[in-house]
Amino acid sequence: MLTEICSSSPVDTEMVGEMLAKELHAGDVIALYGDLGAGKTHFVRGLARGLQVNSMISSPTFAIVHSYEGPIPFYHFDMYRIGNWDELESTGFFDYLDGGGICAIEWSENIENALPDNAIHVRIDKGRDENTRQITIEGISFNHHNLEERKQ
Repeated sequence: MLTEICSSSPVDTEMVGEMLAKELHAGDVIALYGDLGAGKTHFVRGLARGLQVNSMISSPTFAIVHSYEGPIPFYHFDMYRIGNWDELESTGFFDYLDGGGICAIEWSENIENALPDNAIHVRIDKGRDENTRQITIEGISFNHHNLEERKQ
């Protein structure tokens, strides 16, 4: 189950996240990977919109986690500053995994060993120009072919 999508703008990246959200269920974990400025937070904004979260989504860089209300609770993590297992435990991360919501985790490479085996992996790589991104999604299949139609 590997899906590759080319995004030509931040709006497209959000749309891909929104489309993926339609396939998610309580307990799902989305592990996000990508360089600084790749578009991970844009993707998470799309996830939130697709999950009917009506709050403004921002990166939880200093807070580590932001919780959002919706039909399914949504937890947005930024693990950039997490350096070891003790720091991870102090965030309450494992409680969130068992909290019946959906977790989106930026900088997942910093906590790779703590991710559940069934996590959905999303890699966002910068493309040829400033706005182009290559999005690779592994661990779930979904219909992304109507992305072009949605742009119209």
